[in-house]
Amino acid sequence: MSPGQMPNGTTPVDATANGLLLQISNLTTVFDTRAGRVVAVAGVDLTLRPGEILGLVGESGSGKSVTGFSILGLIDPPGRVSGGSILFRGRELVGAGDVTLRQLRGRDIAMIFQDPMMTLNPVLRIDTQIIEAVRAHTRASKSEARERALEVLTEVGIPAPEERLKCYPHQLSGGMRQRVAIAIALLHRPSLIIADEPTTALDVTIQAQIVHLMQRLCRESGTALLWITHDLAVIDGMADRVCVMYAGRIVEQGPVRDVLASPAHPYSRGLVDSVPANNRRGEPLRQIRGMAASPLRLPAGCAFQPRCDHATERCRQQPEAVEVGPDRLVRCFHPLTGREVADRA
Repeated sequence: MSPGQMPNGTTPVDATANGLLLQISNLTTVFDTRAGRVVAVAGVDLTLRPGEILGLVGESGSGKSVTGFSILGLIDPPGRVSGGSILFRGRELVGAGDVTLRQLRGRDIAMIFQDPMMTLNPVLRIDTQIIEAVRAHTRASKSEARERALEVLTEVGIPAPEERLKCYPHQLSGGMRQRVAIAIALLHRPSLIIADEPTTALDVTIQAQIVHLMQRLCRESGTALLWITHDLAVIDGMADRVCVMYAGRIVEQGPVRDVLASPAHPYSRGLVDSVPANNRRGEPLRQIRGMAASPLRLPAGCAFQPRCDHATERCRQQPEAVEVGPDRLVRCFHPLTGREVADRA
């Protein structure tokens, strides 16, 4: 195998000089509503390398999906990206025109939505939709586009792909529709795939198959994957790194094994403790007390402090991200030590 080649002999996607495919700095996305301004994403920093799988986790409303939509320029009024930088292969996406973003979507950056019917048109056959997607970015003939359609459907494990191409979306099961949506995302061998909770509505067996499929594709093609979810078990089994998000901010990030085994932020600890499989038989399920604050009425300083057992007066200020280990960052004035984590485990 020559230097820089992937296991299947392909060459990894291009990256910038610092080895980063995606570099987000101080990203801020707001929604100006009648009730006031909602800051859905507040100063997010994250990076992604070619072939890397990054998990973005947090409760509903934490800003995970809005972060993904912001990367692709899919924020509609009254929402807007109000600040920060999104560098993709060294190219600034914040402020890029519609034409530039349309060229990138699907070809270089693809998105898999939670509901595959957000990707699939219910009144068009599968072959029509995939062929149109192929020809939107290439000069392939209709027959060449059809061959590519069969190729990607086979890649994602769809049986009898010739027959499935003739189907309408309603004739396929939920798991099959999601596989078709993944196949469309893979059509142009994108450098980056953003997956917004793509397995939430699927049963456990199909979920495991899709997770394994995405891992294999990233490993073989060098495609980077941003996997947005609230399911820590999925992240534990597939991601290289994880970012934990709360109230629009990333409060902790690092290697997935380290963060889930020894969370440093009290919110991360609460998420791990709330997973039933992590509790001893007969013990009550641990929960994070209280409810997530309304984005219109966030408390001063750390947004998590009203629910945090470690909060002090100092937490009324906004903490900066500090390094707590190799490639580990946490945004907290009172990060949990190894002893505290062991006591709670």
